[in-house]
Amino acid sequence: MIKQIITSILIFFIIIVPSIDSAYAALDNDAYEGNIFTIVTGNGALVPPPTTLEESLKNKRTSVLVFYLDDSAASKAFAPVVSGIKLLWPTEIDLLPLTTDELQNKELRTPKDPSFYWKGNIPQVVVINGEGDVIFDEEGQVPIEKINLAISQSTGLKPKDFKVSIKSFNEYNSEAAKDGYADPR
Repeated sequence: MIKQIITSILIFFIIIVPSIDSAYAALDNDAYEGNIFTIVTGNGALVPPPTTLEESLKNKRTSVLVFYLDDSAASKAFAPVVSGIKLLWPTEIDLLPLTTDELQNKELRTPKDPSFYWKGNIPQVVVINGEGDVIFDEEGQVPIEKINLAISQSTGLKPKDFKVSIKSFNEYNSEAAKDGYADPR
């Protein structure tokens, strides 16, 4: 009996295991490897957003919408910037990273609905002030400095005076870090 079990296990490892493809993940492809904020930046807490655009507008808070797709090289490259926004403005804004899958083909679109602001391209960043006015709307690899200034204008708070750098650990993983934040004191 034990001999049959051991033989079965050996056959499994000899025949099945070599035929399993290894996983390869990279920033420069449009393959789906999972949630980009978890995989690329290690910041899975960004999604799902803790609030909705409607709640943010109701509470008169600045909303930062970031439209992305998990299977987009452009979105993967932009993920550390989104993480950096959260690092710069942890409580002063409502950061809403939204995958565009659920926004497509919506018929009823109002200013309380994120699909109202999405232009069909990714990544796209939209900053909306507490009154519901669009302060900033850009597509592509938007520099974090431009987003920081738009948030400052929207909130009325001074722009953050430190820089955020994107540090890469390897070809796939990066993180946003405040320059000087982790320096020895």
